[in-house]
Amino acid sequence: MALKSNMKILVIDDMGTMRKIIKKMLSQIGFTNIREAGDGTEAWPMLTESAGEHDPFEFVISDWNMPGMTGIELLKKVRETSDNEELKAIPFLMVTAEAEQGNVVKAVQAGVSNYIVKPFSAQTLKEKINKIFN
Repeated sequence: MALKSNMKILVIDDMGTMRKIIKKMLSQIGFTNIREAGDGTEAWPMLTESAGEHDPFEFVISDWNMPGMTGIELLKKVRETSDNEELKAIPFLMVTAEAEQGNVVKAVQAGVSNYIVKPFSAQTLKEKINKIFN
């Protein structure tokens, strides 16, 4: 899948500052269609409704640790309970503060596309995105 600047991206993090930073990085590397959610509980209906309206999100960047529904819980929900094949297959980048090997394994088993450890640069984010889409 070729990367396009208007690819619909959902950034999920319980910290508004982190969402702003990630959105800024995404726009620095050329993305323009970015929405945000404060946790998995807020993101899930956004994902399912947009998929149902045939205007699905094409990429998710989610923090791991969040109140409500964590990133890993959201990832599992997307991969396991979604009855929409497009949504089920959505590229999913997990953002984590800990590079805990056990967590990485859990994320991979849950179907994560890639993961990135905080703090990270726009360049690192771009490299991870390119790996996912190439």
